[in-house]
Amino acid sequence: MNDHLISCQVPPKKRTFNSNSKKDSNGDSTDNIVVCEISRNRRVIVRTWQGKVVVDIREYYNKDGKQLPGKKGISLTMDQWNVLRDHVEEIDKAINKSS
Repeated sequence: MNDHLISCQVPPKKRTFNSNSKKDSNGDSTDNIVVCEISRNRRVIVRTWQGKVVVDIREYYNKDGKQLPGKKGISLTMDQWNVLRDHVEEIDKAINKSS
């Protein structure tokens, strides 16, 4: 693996979706699956938004002792995630050429 890439490590606590998970007013699950923490304030989370599962890569900030999602980030639909995932090798090659 390239030294410039940060590996994802699963945080100690991991919440998962289940049939009894809480729903918000839009019918979306309020549970998130924290896949990894990229850095201290950046996380990759799988969650439901507007009834669809998304991969959310986002910065978080502290407010009143709570970690809250910030504006900086991106939510990928499953179609977008699949395109990105299918191009990981090309991305790695481009990184290796640039470094």
